[in-house]
Amino acid sequence: MDTMSVPPWLDSLLSSSFFTVCRTHGDAARSECNMYCLDCEGDAFCFYCRSSRHKDHQVIQIRRSSYHDVVRVSEIQKVLDISGIQTYVINSARVLFLNERPQPKSGKGVAHICEICGRSLLDPFRFCSLGCKLEGVKRNGDASFSLEAKNGASMERREGFSGEEEDLRGGLQQQDIYPPTPPPPPSSARRRKGIPHRAPFGS
Repeated sequence: MDTMSVPPWLDSLLSSSFFTVCRTHGDAARSECNMYCLDCEGDAFCFYCRSSRHKDHQVIQIRRSSYHDVVRVSEIQKVLDISGIQTYVINSARVLFLNERPQPKSGKGVAHICEICGRSLLDPFRFCSLGCKLEGVKRNGDASFSLEAKNGASMERREGFSGEEEDLRGGLQQQDIYPPTPPPPPSSARRRKGIPHRAPFGS
């Protein structure tokens, strides 16, 4: 594995616990630890800690969907090459999951699966999360997080991918991110034959 392609803070980010109550600002309104500093590589911290201790640092905010941690593509793609990772649209923002999510069994006829954990994917990506891409980089060495390694290649096209709208903090179930079943055929297909339908009279 090329260690240069994996930033030193990535393992720490993926193993951090988010959404705990800040020990320093526990009584404040925004005291949940949902931020991570790429410069300090420490523990997660809250909104008030950022203002006081990480003012000029590179900080990303972690969000939550279906009880799993996600990060916005617009934030993480500035510091990592995230190509190959499945993304989803949540609250009108494109996000990706930090770590793999348990999936008891894959659905029948699944066309795309994560190379590492086997999770079914909506689109032709290689990995379901940052954590699985990290494992893929360590195992195979044929993927990279280095933005320089892209050799000027453009960011993956973000339009046209699947991904259902979902509430960031409401505990929706895992299946909510899969496409819904197709609607029934229009009622006109079941109309009885032999009943004339006149056009309205013109003025």
